[in-house]
Amino acid sequence: MAEAFATSAFQTISQLAAQPAVHQAFQWFHLQEPKLRDWHREVVAIPAPPFGEAARAEWLAGRFGTLGLEDVEIDSCGNALGWLRRNPRSNNLSEGPKRCILFSAHLDTVFPAESVGKPVQRDSILLAPGACDNCAGITAMLAIAAAMQAAGVCPESDILFSGNVGEEGEGNLRGMRYLFTSSPFAEWIRAAIVLDGAGTETIVTHALGSKRFSVTVEGPGGHSWTDAGVPNPILVLANALVELDRMELPASPRSTWNAGHIEGGTSINAIPQRAQMRIDTRSTEPAQLQKMEERLTCAVADAVRDANLRFRAGGASPQTSRKTSNDRSEALQYRLETIGERPAAQLKDTAAILAILRAVDRHLDIPSHPRVASTDANIPLSLGIEAVSIGSGGSGGGVHTQEEWYDAKGRDLGLRRILLLLLGIGQEKP
Repeated sequence: MAEAFATSAFQTISQLAAQPAVHQAFQWFHLQEPKLRDWHREVVAIPAPPFGEAARAEWLAGRFGTLGLEDVEIDSCGNALGWLRRNPRSNNLSEGPKRCILFSAHLDTVFPAESVGKPVQRDSILLAPGACDNCAGITAMLAIAAAMQAAGVCPESDILFSGNVGEEGEGNLRGMRYLFTSSPFAEWIRAAIVLDGAGTETIVTHALGSKRFSVTVEGPGGHSWTDAGVPNPILVLANALVELDRMELPASPRSTWNAGHIEGGTSINAIPQRAQMRIDTRSTEPAQLQKMEERLTCAVADAVRDANLRFRAGGASPQTSRKTSNDRSEALQYRLETIGERPAAQLKDTAAILAILRAVDRHLDIPSHPRVASTDANIPLSLGIEAVSIGSGGSGGGVHTQEEWYDAKGRDLGLRRILLLLLGIGQEKP
């Protein structure tokens, strides 16, 4: 049955690719590359740090309207939305869309607003923070909308275009969470195509799960000489990290943890009153994430307990004049808060969206391969909705650095791939 389905998917894609309107869209991609580069330079010059994507969302909504998408809006979460309606011959539009495909690219970057400078164009290469991740995806989404409208390509399913917020860092996928749980269209989405970064050969089918924590330790603090022996929150966090470093992680499921941020204290000769660190844990399996959370909780609790025990046993210096030195109560307290959570999930090998994408890659002679990653597709996959995250064509590098770049050579191949996938999914009956 799987072989018959693959054959059927390939026939569907071959028939779509042979349509004159689709050929015209392909030609548009090739001829309008200068326009795409203009859009790319414009959007990358608009700062869009986490929780600061409003200006870029306004820009994208304006482009959606210019390109003829309908019911363009910025929703209550900050996502820029626009609709491309299905072939009017296939459904009664008066009833409104009841099933749709979500077609998205995230708006935000990891960079603070002040780090965004003037982009540099060198032939086909664009140099700018965020040029690849994810202004390449935003530009590709606009290219698909423009080419479909210019060539008169009529989809068989309503398509909801979305420039969504909150993919990076502590954004915690909030834009996608809203679209799939709280938006008026949440129950209509039957499949999702996520554009993220560059390339044409990867298919993210396995959603990498993560859980992120903020750990805060607080105490009385004091002078480094007269209050010596008062527990030091920085040292307590350091002891917890040493214990975490002893944790043996399995090769399968692959799992990682990282201490990405630590801060505390005011002066070299002062015992801090407060210290904080942020921890990122990742795994392809939810059970392993739970184990790492338990290990982190124990490491912090044990480090705080040991420091308090030493303090109560008389660890303070005789010279200390602090009241807390005579009062052997619990000097330190801690808080462990979850600040981010991305669900782990996996697309079934029998999923229609995967069969269609493989048929597209076979038609275009693209040697694609599955990949594990944390993307906006985590949310629909965790809800049992078919989704893939793919690149936007071209190539890129230096992602999440000031030296980030995107090369538009080969972008049109990626765009043909995206268009055929989008149309192919639309042919599938829900």
